[in-house]
Amino acid sequence: MSWGGFPAAAWHWSRSLRFRLLVVTVVGVAVAVVLAGLVLSGLFREHVQRQFEATLLQQLDQVTARLEFDGQGQPVVAAQALSDPRWLKPYSGLYWQVDAMAPDGRSRVGVLRSRSLWDTSLVLQADALTDGAVHVHEVVGPQGAPLLVLERTVRAEGVDAARWRLIVAADLQATQAATAQFTRVLGLSLLVLLALLAAAAWAQVAVGLKPLQALQRGLQDVQQARTTQLQGAFPAEVQPLVNDFNAVLTRNAEVVERARTQAGNLAHALKTPLSVLENAARAPAATDGAVMAALVHEQVQMAQRHIDWHLARSRVAASVHLPGQRTALEPVVAGLVRVMNKVHAGRGVDITVGLPEAPLFFAGEAQDLQEMLGNLLDNACKWARSSVRVQAHIDGGQPLQMVVSVEDDGPGIGTAQRALALERGVRLDETVPGTGLGLAIVQELAALYAGRLDLQSSELGGLRAALSLPAARQALPQ
Repeated sequence: MSWGGFPAAAWHWSRSLRFRLLVVTVVGVAVAVVLAGLVLSGLFREHVQRQFEATLLQQLDQVTARLEFDGQGQPVVAAQALSDPRWLKPYSGLYWQVDAMAPDGRSRVGVLRSRSLWDTSLVLQADALTDGAVHVHEVVGPQGAPLLVLERTVRAEGVDAARWRLIVAADLQATQAATAQFTRVLGLSLLVLLALLAAAAWAQVAVGLKPLQALQRGLQDVQQARTTQLQGAFPAEVQPLVNDFNAVLTRNAEVVERARTQAGNLAHALKTPLSVLENAARAPAATDGAVMAALVHEQVQMAQRHIDWHLARSRVAASVHLPGQRTALEPVVAGLVRVMNKVHAGRGVDITVGLPEAPLFFAGEAQDLQEMLGNLLDNACKWARSSVRVQAHIDGGQPLQMVVSVEDDGPGIGTAQRALALERGVRLDETVPGTGLGLAIVQELAALYAGRLDLQSSELGGLRAALSLPAARQALPQ
């Protein structure tokens, strides 16, 4: 079973984006349709009422124009002079009447009335009317029919106390029926419109969320190893998410591949010292103990060096993309110089440091900076005759780089051999102790930080190792 293209087990109305969008849209449309129906129905009813009142007012004006007074001040209306034949038809739905208004507020109902009223009269509640003013009422008329009534008062000329109320009334049933019919048709029309809009909302939600189904299928393909990336064309709103997810997949694949490579490299690197130790263990018992101890010590150091190197690479690979890392250069250099002065104290090497006054900061971890500069300084001190120099400056390019150079006055390395010196395990001079990993470690760690190591000729006569690393922007001089 499925619902809208999604498995039934994975769908629940409380968590369904499709359901939420559809409910919000339908509820909003329903509220708008109901309000529109109420407004339109009210406007139509008001319009019909105004039209009806306007027509009835014309009838009132006509009766008022035909009203005359005889010599005794009594009202007379020439019924034959009225134009509408409904005045003469009993209970036709159109009526007029004249009431006498006494000074004490009492009235005589139906002094004159239209033939259409037959033997009935219109009874209205007492109403304070100024002369000429028109009031509108709704009352129950002959045969229980609802009537709309317009009334006004007039005075007979020359008779100050005589006031007369003219009444014109019309049946509201036809108007109410027309209004009810309009409301029914309007309601049915709006109900059909609501159904169509709900269907359109469903189609809109289905079409709008369809790319999520394609995204789900793509994720299933990745999960089931049918592909390594999300494939297909997605809308502009979804494509950035797909791109970011593919970037994460690529990053994870690189991490896995790098882990496999590092594991293989470490295993390969440990084969040599392990083989040497195995061969030494199989040697005759007459082997000198001191020689054996030196051999074991040397091979263990080499194995430890390989392990430290791979651990350092793993640590850098995990932290190189973390934001906000910042390590001051000067304390790291000062600490390494003190160590090198102690390690190489017997050789009389003079280490000079020339850093700018403005502090420089490496955009990375202090341990990694110590690893790289420590290897360069140790290598320079091993080969220097008497002098080693450390300098640093900012390269203002993009991205911002910090260049640290370590120079010595030793024999240097020829141009043809510099690339070879950067390879792992290669030692250009076997007479100098080492593992051949120092420069290779520096190069690979720098590469992980998007930096580089360049070997050049030094003004001191030996080698100049220029290490370019990312610099924290806060380190720029103000």
